[in-house]
Amino acid sequence: MHPTPDPPPHARTCGARRRDGGACTNAPMNGGERCRMHGGASPQAKAAAERRTLEADVSRLLVELDVAPVGDPLAGLLKLAGQVVTWQASTAALVNSLESTRYRAANGTEQLRAEVALYERAMDRAANVLGAIARLNIEERLARVSEQQAEAVIGAIEAGLVAAGVPGERMVDARRAVARHLRLVEGAGA
Repeated sequence: MHPTPDPPPHARTCGARRRDGGACTNAPMNGGERCRMHGGASPQAKAAAERRTLEADVSRLLVELDVAPVGDPLAGLLKLAGQVVTWQASTAALVNSLESTRYRAANGTEQLRAEVALYERAMDRAANVLGAIARLNIEERLARVSEQQAEAVIGAIEAGLVAAGVPGERMVDARRAVARHLRLVEGAGA
């Protein structure tokens, strides 16, 4: 056997151990970690390579989107919950449209359809996000934040009325009008 020359330092190689003990210098399968001779063409390796390629594409897209930080994590989690539940319902519709949840692969083995795996993951994620919301008691926290904001607005308006010299009975009327208006605004947002 002839010794295989070392690959250039920047080139990706399979890296699996050859029979002679050296590292395989073949290029890995597209998106994979191993060459064809060391399992890179197996269905599991191809699926993992496809997943890694997709994750890399999504990561690049997120960088391009220049995502802003979350200002209100509680509202962000509620928005995420809506998206996760919608995704779960969408994958459920995909599974419901299938004639069978399994199929025969080219090698004759019975396989679970990818749509079913997506649906199972979507259910798990929905359960995790909804469980987090329940544990954090987000609805009650958001209600408290809204109440504190309303009290701050009313306090600022009262301070302005006092500074303007509005008499006491007019101040009570103004406070009621502000509270009534804030309740209407809050009701419209729900």
